[in-house]
Amino acid sequence: MRSRYTAFATGAEDHLFRTWHPRTRPADTSVDPETRWTGLSVERVVDGGPRDERGIVEFTASYVAGGEPGSLHEVSEFTKRAKRWMYVGPASE
Repeated sequence: MRSRYTAFATGAEDHLFRTWHPRTRPADTSVDPETRWTGLSVERVVDGGPRDERGIVEFTASYVAGGEPGSLHEVSEFTKRAKRWMYVGPASE
């Protein structure tokens, strides 16, 4: 989760592409250059350890877009693919 947040914040679109599960990855994974990410708070983690195949991360990411502050809150699902963690999408808990 932290590496994906950093990728959004620094514009590392290649990292976002590589860490997004191909089953759910959109065609366009580009970063909006007008959005400035300003903070990440990981609120809860369920599983996602070295021996797990699935994990859940609840987070809030803050940003500024168009001069206005905002935040994104999500409970995200991650799964392992080829021994690497991949973002699947919002969790359906």
